[in-house]
Amino acid sequence: CLLLDFTFCYNKAKRSGVKVKEQLVNRVLYCMQDLLQDEELAELRNVLQNVLCTYRVESERQELRVVDDSWQDDLEDYLMAKALEGKSPATVKRYRYELSRLLSYVNKPVFNIRASDISGYLRMYKRLRNVCNQTLKNVRTVYSSFFVWLRDRNRIGSNPMVLVEQIKVEKKLKKPYTDTERELMMRTCKTIRDKAIMEFMYSTAVRVSELAALNQADIRFTSKDLVVFGKGAKERVTYLNERSHMYLKEYLESRTDDNPALFVSEKSPYKRLTKSGLEDLIRRIGQRVDVHAYPHRFRRTAATNALNRGMPVQEVAQFLGHAKLETTMLYCTVEGESVQYHHKKYLSA
Repeated sequence: CLLLDFTFCYNKAKRSGVKVKEQLVNRVLYCMQDLLQDEELAELRNVLQNVLCTYRVESERQELRVVDDSWQDDLEDYLMAKALEGKSPATVKRYRYELSRLLSYVNKPVFNIRASDISGYLRMYKRLRNVCNQTLKNVRTVYSSFFVWLRDRNRIGSNPMVLVEQIKVEKKLKKPYTDTERELMMRTCKTIRDKAIMEFMYSTAVRVSELAALNQADIRFTSKDLVVFGKGAKERVTYLNERSHMYLKEYLESRTDDNPALFVSEKSPYKRLTKSGLEDLIRRIGQRVDVHAYPHRFRRTAATNALNRGMPVQEVAQFLGHAKLETTMLYCTVEGESVQYHHKKYLSA
């Protein structure tokens, strides 16, 4: 009987330990689900199970951690201010995501947050998510905007971001497409739709999100232009060149669907092409001719070619919808031959 009682108690304790281990693993996975991809979560589960199998784990009563959510009102006020400034819903959503994660992790009122809290979180962010410095710099910029906003409204005494280390990013020259690369991609296009998309992006220099939102009714074929509703809730006029005008007209005349979208899928039910769908399409076209292709590169190419071929930088900025000339110059790769030509033209005497 004693042996039976012992065996029963041992098995019960063993089952309890297994249950506690499983709860522990699930808790860790839950906390990490926003930081890791599905494949990484599966790998983490395997590692935890293999490590914990050699240990006896017992549940222990602990004091509950006090959660401080006093920052939520500050965050909502900040996000409302950004929306009123004209930030896009996608940008406001990204601000909410990054700031909520930081403030939840630090778990302090905003006026008690120190530079060391933010620096520690950024180091953890980089280590766990394995992001590049450019991504981390963008995240830091969101934090800086938030704490400057708080300081300017006297909600905090000082801005902790002043003491958070800057993040260095290797500056790489982002090259536009060459004329040869664009022609090779055009030749490999399988449909008139794909040709129309590629030439449209080059001629108009629209952002891929702007392109996805356009409708057929937005195109003014008579004047060969269109109004684009872009970043910051700003409108701008952009233009169709002859090739873009020809391909687009041919594509729209070939369609039999009733979808108002400018570009739709090739097969029924002919849904509007999304931002991710357009990105995937351009990437696949580039792969056929060994060209690193993505939609934003057309915008950079249009800006560079316009500048190098004589369009004033102020007009290029207007064409792209930039409020600052500095932003426009980041897009443009000025050719050395162009600089040499204009040097001889203007400084020869």
